[in-house]
Amino acid sequence: MVELGVINYLMRPDIYDMLLRRVNHIQDHMITIKTALCKNATRVMLLGSGELGKEIAIECQRMGIEVISVDRYSNAPAMHVSHRQHVIDMLNAKELERCIILEQPNFIVPEIESINTATLIKLEKHGYCIVPSAYAVHTTMNRKLVRNLTSKILNIPTSEYQFASNYQEVKKNIKNIGYPCIIKPIMSSSGKGQSFVKNESEISTAWEKSQKYGRVKHQEVIIEKYIPFDFEFTLLVVNSIDGIHFCLPIGHFQENGDYKESWQPQKMSADALKEAKNISKKIISQLGGYGVFGVEFFAYKKKIIFSEISPRPHDTGM
Repeated sequence: MVELGVINYLMRPDIYDMLLRRVNHIQDHMITIKTALCKNATRVMLLGSGELGKEIAIECQRMGIEVISVDRYSNAPAMHVSHRQHVIDMLNAKELERCIILEQPNFIVPEIESINTATLIKLEKHGYCIVPSAYAVHTTMNRKLVRNLTSKILNIPTSEYQFASNYQEVKKNIKNIGYPCIIKPIMSSSGKGQSFVKNESEISTAWEKSQKYGRVKHQEVIIEKYIPFDFEFTLLVVNSIDGIHFCLPIGHFQENGDYKESWQPQKMSADALKEAKNISKKIISQLGGYGVFGVEFFAYKKKIIFSEISPRPHDTGM
């Protein structure tokens, strides 16, 4: 009876038409993976070749994709399992563009933050495929752009924050935020340049650290009000041709901005998970592009507060 009911359901004209449209849509977007190291090989270029990039390289190798790893130093982890490698300064627009044009990759996967994203935007306009998209990469690698998108445009709950471009502005704006607070460069990776500030005597050291370890010199910082959250977690979100999909939430623990451990699934209420999914969907729909996003949240007094987003699985999402 169950099987007969399913058949009758699928044979309904409206359901049949919907399924047919979806199958046709997927077929239109399918690609043929061509043999690595041959003339028409399908090539993936990794911009950043660390431990996370190595996992991507291994999966590409299993699929028969030609892998080109790029980083600022030789013998990076992903280079151990790649067909070719390049050592360049990825913040240098000319070096980055020359490397991409030389290799002609079908897909370009930015794996770290230290990349000249303006070059990616330029090359995407010339037909190169940036994963998930050049706009998504450019936006998510800059905390100021992320906060403008989430807080101002999409009205998504975040911690209280202000920006500062010099030491005097930091001292002034901390008075508005209050102690304790967190100071971060607007562009950095893996917690580099981040400080937890408990009082005025720690401001100077925090400012110097932000300028030393930020992605670029003389950059702005974001000052965030500290949230004594109950727990923090990441949602891995896949944006694909057939919609947005979610993995189970991943709980994680960080210390001084550095990732320590994670577990899956993170226990939470159905309402909290639903809210996190709704927020993620809003942001990713705005960013666009197909790929895997890591969306980080704080859970605080039954509230879900957006923290950060990366255009790939971050340390906390692995």
